[in-house]
Parts: sequence; C-alpha cells; structure tokens
Amino acid sequence: MIHTNAYEGLYQGEKAVWLKAGRYEAALLPETGGNLIAFRDTESGLQFLHEPKQEEMEAFKARPIIHGIPVLFPPNRYEDGRFPWNGSTLQFPVNEEATGNHLHGFLHNIPWQVEEYGQSMLESYVTVSVTIDKDHPVYEHFPFSFTIQLRYGLSGDGLSQRVMVRNNGEADLPCLLAFHTAVNAPFDPNSSAKDYRVKLTIGERWELDQRMLPTGQFQPLKAEEEQLRDEGVYPFFEAMDNHYTAAAQGGRNRMELADTKSGLTFVYDAGTSYKQWMIWNNFATEGFFCPEPQINLVNAPNVDLPADEIGLFRLKSGEIWEETSRLYVRGQK
Repeated sequence: MIHTNAYEGLYQGEKAVWLKAGRYEAALLPETGGNLIAFRDTESGLQFLHEPKQEEMEAFKARPIIHGIPVLFPPNRYEDGRFPWNGSTLQFPVNEEATGNHLHGFLHNIPWQVEEYGQSMLESYVTVSVTIDKDHPVYEHFPFSFTIQLRYGLSGDGLSQRVMVRNNGEADLPCLLAFHTAVNAPFDPNSSAKDYRVKLTIGERWELDQRMLPTGQFQPLKAEEEQLRDEGVYPFFEAMDNHYTAAAQGGRNRMELADTKSGLTFVYDAGTSYKQWMIWNNFATEGFFCPEPQINLVNAPNVDLPADEIGLFRLKSGEIWEETSRLYVRGQK
C-alpha cells in the first residue's frame, strides 16, 4: 500500500491542489486554466513536465501555453478568427499577429472551479471544471452553454487524466479540444537532451501554408519523421511546428520518450479519440517540447473535407464526450 494525499497549497505563490502517491507528486492550478503544472518522481528527482521557474511566473500567467498541460478549446489556429458553424460564422479575436489568426481558444487562461479533491488507499485525485453560459465572459466570443470537467488521479501507476465535455444548451456544440502538453527532455537532471529519443504514433503529415493553416494536402514524411513514427528520434533534430494525423500502434495512441542513459521511458498514452497530433519543439531548443493530442484538424471549420476525417464533430443538446489519457514511466531507476 502506498501513501496518498491531496491538499490545497501553493505553487510558486499561486493557489494549487497538490496530489501525492508514493514516489509521485503533481500540482494543479485551478485559477490558471485548470493547468496540471507539475508531475514529478520525488524519489529519483525526475520532473516530467516543463514547469515555470519563479522568475517566469508572471510571463506564464500572461501566456500559460508552454508549461504543464494547458487545455485548448477550441485548439490551435482559425483563419482570420473566422469559425463557420451551423450556417453562420463566429468571429474570434485575432490574437496571433504574425499569422492573422485566432490561436488556442478561451479556456487555458481563465479560472476553473475545484469540484473535489481527496485520496483513497489507491490514489489521490482532483476534479476541476468550467461552465460557460450567457453570463460568462467567454460566451461573448463562443456563444454556447457547456461544461468541461477534468479529473486527474495520481497512483503508483502514474498520472491519469479524464476529460468530459457536456452540452448544456439547445444548439449543437462544436467539440474541438487539445492539450498543449509540455514535456521535459531531459526529464532526468543526470541526462542530457542528446540522450533522448521520442516516438509518436503519427500517420500522415498535413501540409501547412505560410499562415500555419492546412492546405488539405499531405506531405511525404522525412527520414527523421519516419524515425519519429518507428524507432524514435532525437526530439530537437530540427525546428518542428508540425501537424499529423494520428495512427494508433498496437491499439494505442501515444508518445514515448526514452532516456537512453537511464533506461527509463516516459509514456504519454492519449486516448484514440484524438485523431490528430501537433508537435512543437520551441524552435529546436533543447529542454522541452510539446506533443499535443488534438481532436480536430487545425482550422477544421474552414477546411472543405469530411467532418469525420478532420475531427469536426458536434455534441447535440445534453450529449457528453469523454476521453482518458495516462502519463507513466516504464523501467526502473
């Protein structure tokens, strides 16, 4: 039996819910987008997620995208901020000047509510949610009534994540979601980035134009991208801001990050409902990268391809979508 605990505390001065289970600990920031900001192995000194340093906290709060596990809803880029839906076009704010697009939706930088936290003999856990209705500021740009709920559980088997989206309104809800998960490479301070190889269950690479929007065509995979799909590749072999279809291997849709020095592999097993992957590696800067499981194709409402093919799906009134993921370690140190 392992020791488990869940409690309210602080993370770099910010309100946090801390989870502990045996050798593992995690922290979630409810007031900054429900971001699971830390996942660590305290016995081995491993830090799996890219965390903000104390001097980075103000920048993090201003743009909480490249640390922890930010929630993107709707995710990624939308051309000129336009979002065609049900015969009309919503207008999102253009917040990426370089491309003239809207980027990353409305939920990653707003307060979420703590519904529950606690511990059992097997795990510690926390559940947070955000509910959007006509009285919520998000409704101005995204006029739908819905709830998103996140539950994280920490146990000897690592970190589990369950996400649920429920349509509380009458109109069909566009259910487009991703996680901008920021993974450390190296996650072991005794290793270097050069020791790491990342493997990702990618299928085909989407061609992106100069505005980082899909053309609807595919590009052939480079040799290094075939390594990414197959045996694994150094995560910073070149600058990546790439978009791929997901292609499950062995029934699972996942990233595996192997530390060849320690023999440990960090596994991010995302559910198979995520039909797309983004991967961004901070302009090939060693330290961290973001494998992002995504329901939908970038800019999906503006792309003339079948809805099922590009993950453009809707929840009717009262319907629920749910998926689970797990982050864990293979091997022992």
